[in-house]
Amino acid sequence: MAVDDSPLTRASLLVQLRDGANHAAWNEFMQLYGPVVYGFARKRGLQDADAADLMQDVMRSVSTSIGRLDYDRSQGTFRGWLFTITRNKVFSFLSARRIRPQATGDSATNRLLETHPDESDGSETWETEYQRRLAALAMERIKSEFQGKTWQAFWLTAVDGIAAPEAAQQVGLSPGAIYVAKSRVLARLKEEVETLRRQEET
Repeated sequence: MAVDDSPLTRASLLVQLRDGANHAAWNEFMQLYGPVVYGFARKRGLQDADAADLMQDVMRSVSTSIGRLDYDRSQGTFRGWLFTITRNKVFSFLSARRIRPQATGDSATNRLLETHPDESDGSETWETEYQRRLAALAMERIKSEFQGKTWQAFWLTAVDGIAAPEAAQQVGLSPGAIYVAKSRVLARLKEEVETLRRQEET
């Protein structure tokens, strides 16, 4: 999908999702939030298959209730609403597992429940997963705007954490050019992240 054809560039994600037949908007929603929900569930102690099932369950809940959602921006963000759904489903899953006859692996889940009591709602974990996913999507969208060496310079220094002189040797540019490349991509990345965030929450 070309960036200009994205439903996020035409109207807010929430408005687009209200039209259940808008498959492009739902695909974009899944691209953004599927990994966030999954990552949050994993961080709260769910195994891979359980986290994947929970992600599907959350998406079904959104699908059935989005049309009835009386969204008031002053009451919080759409992301906050989705977090509440996800957190409640994770807690229900862990609570149900805690009261079942225990299998040998369930003691780890019990320890996680004890470490994550109700008052620790996981909002920081959720926000971290969201920011990480937003950055990943933004990188996918802007990568084609840069030459290969420029992107490689950015990736080696900003993502892999390699020092500029070493990156310069790998890429075949001067250390100064590495710094310039990194700065250019980071500036554009920041801009794209802000665009995605605004379009999502409008």
